[in-house]
Amino acid sequence: MKVLVIGAGNMGLTYSEGMINSSLLNKHKLRIFDTDPKKIETLRQEPKFNVYTSLKDCLPQADIIFLAVKPYHCDNLFSEMKRMVNKDQIFVSLMAGVTINAIQKGLGIKKVIRTMPNLPAKVGKGVTSYTGDASVSKVELLMIRHLLDTTGTSIEVSNENFIDASTGISGSGPAYVFYFMQSMLEAALKMGFSDYDSKVLVSNTFEGAIELFSQNDISPEKWIDKVASKGGTTQAAIDSMEDNNVKQLIQDAAYAAFDRAVELGKEKNNGR
Repeated sequence: MKVLVIGAGNMGLTYSEGMINSSLLNKHKLRIFDTDPKKIETLRQEPKFNVYTSLKDCLPQADIIFLAVKPYHCDNLFSEMKRMVNKDQIFVSLMAGVTINAIQKGLGIKKVIRTMPNLPAKVGKGVTSYTGDASVSKVELLMIRHLLDTTGTSIEVSNENFIDASTGISGSGPAYVFYFMQSMLEAALKMGFSDYDSKVLVSNTFEGAIELFSQNDISPEKWIDKVASKGGTTQAAIDSMEDNNVKQLIQDAAYAAFDRAVELGKEKNNGR
């Protein structure tokens, strides 16, 4: 199985590093295409990669192609790629807001899988939602899932609407968590803790809470009840959040990301 990753940015390189040990490669080196001289120099130091600067040298022979470029680059890229692709190749998009239909039209092919990755894939804790065109077989979908799972876990969704929705939850979600963490860090510093102690307090609190949630079949609401006691300190904090409508604001933020993902897709389909 010959796998090619087009684009060695954050997501492209993250998935490349995850996939290099996949059994599907069957000892073939993973192929990476990029045009940035500095990235190419760095990539060539990794013996498990075959690095290319010309599409004609790597694209026609590839079985699975990961598209990991910025969405605004895809029109020019597709124009260059179109004459080199074939109907048997499977294209896996890591691009936000670019629909399956746009990729099919841009490349003149059918087998497309659209994904929504997220940043924790860099540490093997990512979650990737994905859906494929009807022309992609179940066996091919399983192969792609195997590759996606090298960076964490993946979930198959029934249609592209859920790809846009997962943008608002998992795709953009790490930023919401970091936003909350930053707020707690600043609060700790204002209370007089050092930078180091503030980071330890906040990071371990998040890590511990996540482990409790992951390892038990208990809802977040019930965990809150376990921590909070009537008239206590935690309840004072929760009451403050409720009074300030924090829950609704977080949900509104998730929907804002979802709506923007839909808008980006429409803009791309309309050639904007």
